[in-house]
Amino acid sequence: MPPPTNTRVANSTEASPGAGSGSSSAAAPVGPSFSPLYRQIKALIIASLQAGEWRAGEGIPSEVELAARFGVSQGTVRKAIDELAAENLVVRRQGKGTFVATHAEQQQQYRFLRLTPDEGQEPGLGRQLLDCRRQRAPAWIAHQLNMRTGDAMVEVRRLLHSKGKPVVLDDIWLPGRLFGGLTAERLSQHRGPFYGLFETEFGVHMIRAQERIRAVAADAESAALLQVEVGAPLLGVERLSFTYGDVPVELRRGLYNTSTHFYRNDLN
Repeated sequence: MPPPTNTRVANSTEASPGAGSGSSSAAAPVGPSFSPLYRQIKALIIASLQAGEWRAGEGIPSEVELAARFGVSQGTVRKAIDELAAENLVVRRQGKGTFVATHAEQQQQYRFLRLTPDEGQEPGLGRQLLDCRRQRAPAWIAHQLNMRTGDAMVEVRRLLHSKGKPVVLDDIWLPGRLFGGLTAERLSQHRGPFYGLFETEFGVHMIRAQERIRAVAADAESAALLQVEVGAPLLGVERLSFTYGDVPVELRRGLYNTSTHFYRNDLN
């Protein structure tokens, strides 16, 4: 359930009950734990996002309203939202307010896909669904998705095309308990990014990801699908995506044909 609207943050310097009482039965002292007030507000807002109080693409309350709700200053709320915006959890729109980030927006669609053409700008990648089926999770997938071996999962295979030519072969694994109604028909009917569908239909938000990248050679199956020679160099990208609370909700292995593209990453 969403946190109550009158949630207020306790002063972090407030003494704990029984402090200074001199009781011999008190537990051994531990080091002080301190979190800046704006970080506490940030955590409360994330808790509301996780609880589904505000859906992807919806506006959240104004800074003034959130300040009243949590009993803090507007400046403290603004600093919390600054961090949320920097982490792509919310999006500010000039003159309109702050909205829950969604992969359905054009600027967010390829946030986790960094494939860039050697020349010009990518006009948009076409999607071709190859397969979608329910399976039992093998141990190596279950381990990464915090599932038990044999739990239900959804397995998806697709191709991404650039100017009509296949450039990415994706194998995707999802926890079955979160994607019970996901079918090949539903994926085929959807015209936007998968992550946008996952948000709107299943309430699963991909907010961050970890990737491991290595050079691989195309085997016979991937070579045929990507229309390259067997043994051609490919970029193997394994991605583990997380939702709120650092819960893993998607494992993906992609093979990238980088003969006319490169993998771009922005480092701060």
